[in-house]
Formats: sequence, C-alpha cells, structure tokens
Amino acid sequence: MPIVAQSTETTDWVSRFADEVIAESERRAPGAKTSATTAPDVVVASGLSPSGPIHLGNLREVMTPHLVADEVRRRGHRVRHLISWDDYDRYRKVPAGVPGVDESWAEHIGKPLTSVPAPKGSPYPNWAEHFKAAMTASLAEMGVEFDGISQTAQYTSGVYREQILHAMRHRRDIDAILDQYRTKKAPAKKSQKPVDEAELEAAEGSGAAAEDDGSSGSAGYFPYKPYCGNCEKDLTTVTAYDDDSTELTYACTACGFSETVRLSEFNRGKLVWKVDWPMRWAYEGVVFEPSGVDHSSPGSSFQVGGQIVGIFGGKQPIGPMYAFVGISGMAKMSSSKGGVPTPADALRIMEPQLLRWLYARRRPNQSFKIAFDQEIQRLYDEWDRLDAKVADGSALPADAAAHARAVGTAAGELPRTPRPLPYRTLASVADITAGHEDQALRILGELDPADPIASLDEARPRYDKAEAWINTHVPADQRTIVRQEPDAELLKSLDEPSRQSLRLLLDGLADHWSLDGLTHHVYGVPKVQAGFPAAATPKELPPEIKTAQRTFFALLYHLLVGRDTGPRLPTLLLAVGQDRVRALLGE
Repeated sequence: MPIVAQSTETTDWVSRFADEVIAESERRAPGAKTSATTAPDVVVASGLSPSGPIHLGNLREVMTPHLVADEVRRRGHRVRHLISWDDYDRYRKVPAGVPGVDESWAEHIGKPLTSVPAPKGSPYPNWAEHFKAAMTASLAEMGVEFDGISQTAQYTSGVYREQILHAMRHRRDIDAILDQYRTKKAPAKKSQKPVDEAELEAAEGSGAAAEDDGSSGSAGYFPYKPYCGNCEKDLTTVTAYDDDSTELTYACTACGFSETVRLSEFNRGKLVWKVDWPMRWAYEGVVFEPSGVDHSSPGSSFQVGGQIVGIFGGKQPIGPMYAFVGISGMAKMSSSKGGVPTPADALRIMEPQLLRWLYARRRPNQSFKIAFDQEIQRLYDEWDRLDAKVADGSALPADAAAHARAVGTAAGELPRTPRPLPYRTLASVADITAGHEDQALRILGELDPADPIASLDEARPRYDKAEAWINTHVPADQRTIVRQEPDAELLKSLDEPSRQSLRLLLDGLADHWSLDGLTHHVYGVPKVQAGFPAAATPKELPPEIKTAQRTFFALLYHLLVGRDTGPRLPTLLLAVGQDRVRALLGE
C-alpha cells in the first residue's frame, strides 16, 4: 500500500509529506521538470460529500492536503488542490437537527444530492449547494486555496463518458478485484476504544463508502448505476448491456420504470463509489490524498481502489490515514446527528489561526479534540505562549513550523488581531458587560495604563470571538451578574481577620489599578495579612497561605457576584470599577 510513513519524531510532519509528494510527482513524470514554473502541476486532492453539515472531522480531509500543498507551493512548485464535491452521490438519509428540514425529506432518498430541495428558507437551489456554501465560506476565512469540482457537473456533462465506457468494458476485471474481498472478513482491529457508526462516518473522507460496489444479477456485474428517468432515484438494476452499441437497459425497483439508453450518449448516472474514486485518481493525476481510518480494512474503498486504478491506467495516490477529530465536552461527531459542530461553528468562537494550528500541530494519524467548552481558554493561552516563543526565537523547530502554517500560507499572512489580549480576559469582559461596548472599552483600556487600548477594533476579531463563545457556549447559570447592592448580612457577619483583608485590598486598590497590578495585589493581601511580603514567592511561604488565598477569593466572589467562583478576580475588579467595588465591599 503506497501510504506515506508516519514518524513518531517531533519534526515537522508537513515537510516530510511534502518531500514525499515532490519525489512521487517527479517519479511519475521523469524528465518533465525543467523548472519549477514549467513542471507539471503537483495534484493533491480532497473529497467532501455535502450530504449534510460538513463537520470538523471532514475538515481534516481538507486541511491535511492543504498544509502539504502549501508547503510544496512555498518551495516554488505549482500545486493544484482539488476538492471533489461528491454532490452526485445519492441522498442516503435525513440528517437530524438541520433547521428547515423535516421527515418529508425522506421522499428524496436515493436521488442525487443536487436534486434534493435545500432546507426551507435557504437561498441556495438545492441540498448540496446549501451545505457546500457554508464550507466554502469557512475555507476562504481559513486561507485554504483550492479548485472545486462538482461531480454532478462532471457526470451530467459527459466529462467521464470514456471512463464509464472503459469501466463497463472491463467490468469483469473490476468484479474479479472486488470479489477478492467480498467473502473475506476483516481482521479484528487493535484499538484502545470502540469504533462506532458515528466515528466511522466522521472519519470517512471521500464519497459514500457505505454504498454497494455495483450490481450483480443474471446479466452479470455492472460498475455503473443509472438514476431513474422517472423518479430520479438510484434504486435501479442494470438488466442488459451491449459493449458494441453501448445500449443499456435498466429497471427501477422504486417506481417500476424501465428504459433502454445508449451509454455513449447517456449522462444520468455514475460509477459506483469503489470504482468512481480510483477512476478520478487516474483522470486527475492525483499524487496525494488522505483517507479516513476506516480505509485500513480489507475491501475498503482506498485499498480496493489501489488495484482498480490500474484498469484506468493510473496510480494510487500516496497519503496518510487520518484519525478522528473530537469535540471537547461532546460525543463523537456524525453528520447524521444533530448539533454536529462545523468549521463555521468553530470560526464563530476562534480565530482562523487557532483552528489551523490545531490541525497543523498534530500528525494526521493522531486524534485530537477541538474545544467548545472552557478548554478553549487554555488552548488560547497555549497558542499565545507559542506566539511569544516564536517572536523571541525560543520555539522548537517543529512548533515554529506549525505556528508558521497556522498564521499564513504561501500567499501571505492571514488577517490577525492587532492587540491579541488574553482570550480568557476578553471572555470575562464580554461576560460582565453583556454587550455594552462602551463598558468593555473602559475595562480593556484599564488593563495596561501605560499603553491603553483606544478602540475595540484593536482587540478584534478576537474580542468578537470571545463574546460569541460567552453568548453561545456558557450556560446561563454560569454567567456573571454583579450585585446591585452590597450583601449587608454577609458584611455584618464577618470576623475581624476577614474585615482586615478587605481593608488591605481597598487601601491598595487605587495604586494597583491595572491587570498586572491587581493580580499582584489580590494574591498579596493574604501574604501581608500573615506577616509576609506581598512579593513573596510560593517557595517562601507555608502551605496554609494557599488556603488563606482561596478563602479570601471566595469571600470577594460572594460580595461581588454572589457565588463561590467567577471570572479571574483582577479582571472582575476592573470590570466592576473602583467606586462600585468599594461600595460592594462595604467601604
């Protein structure tokens, strides 16, 4: 199997694959390269089926070849990244949770995706275009350059006519290859976790692997399936075919319609998936294409395609099997289930650079999760630390390479936030101010008095992403609501040490009114109260100081927001403002 080897080393996986792709491309066209500008295009490919929301698992099908293609392009080679929209696939089922769609869409099962109505209220002409549009917009925001190919357009215009006739002439050879696997049972998989239907669907990259591999009956095997001329469905059986005249007769089991057509003139049908995919490899000259983990099994589309592609005079692409992409705090992704996060969903709460980085930093055979919960704040902290290391030259080479691939492409850098303030700080500010931009600007302007932010635009789009996360992914009972009035009963019940801690905080409030200043001051109050310097490090302090800090913080949260916890206290204090803080703390 011509699969690119996957190393466990920490070197940059994209560069290794680019080396392989360039070498393979040159092997396939020896002597064709006279210069980088005159050599044949290096062709890499992805396949996406717009059968429903195209989710973040499917995005790996695009990002893996995109990153490799971009590296090849950076080295001066011409590259075509093809995305085959498998919009001529059959409509298999009604996805759950799609707005504007109900069970009445089940009547369209079996039709091409481009013949299925778009969800109610959609501006697009059909089902496939509706879901392609969202993915296309997301890829543009992420800086992914590609050539899109509609398989509906390819098949219905007769582009593949010669390939179809060739497949029909060689149907017995194709059948013999497929027959090697029809009676074989896949060996037990060595896996640390069970693989369920949802994971297989999420991992499946190109086409619809669940489709059959062609019809066999009394007339023999046929790798071509017509769409019915009456009901448009693919529930058809080829009953006769003549190689010389190309006359083909089929019958529809759904509506009973039957007709005889000349395949040399007929454009309403397609090759079955396990033949269609290798046919396209040969037709497009694909050198690199990844595939989902399900393709490692005997009889899988990728493995069988490696033999069938020779019938079309082509070679199987090299490419890795890519692993599952999960969501932090959610079950496995599946397009057939409601609430499946898409790239558009991710881009509402994170900048394109962060999303690119998540795919760039992990080898394709490594699974990873994308955070929609509180974990997104930690991911942003990690990203900002890497950004700083790259800036000062201390990042490891593989980390620096992943960063470079995240922030831009061969065409240039992606737009970025001018003042990338910490995501967790922006989220806290957005939470507390609840959409009041003037209040948000006041708070952000006080974070660094020496270099105050003058406009929210300086913090955008990161601020908008953090605000969207707060508004769409933080439960209402976890939102921050500052008290309107002091908690008189709690203030009255405080013992003297607690009163003293509040006085120490208030006495130094004005002198420490910045994010860094308040951070040192809030942590320093329990130290000073215990007789230690405010600047004392944890190593210089007894363990009970941490307990005292937690007790002090809990008291502040109760007095300010009526809960045990909340946003980071320095940010919360800045958000509330000095006057209101003093009033709520009983001054």
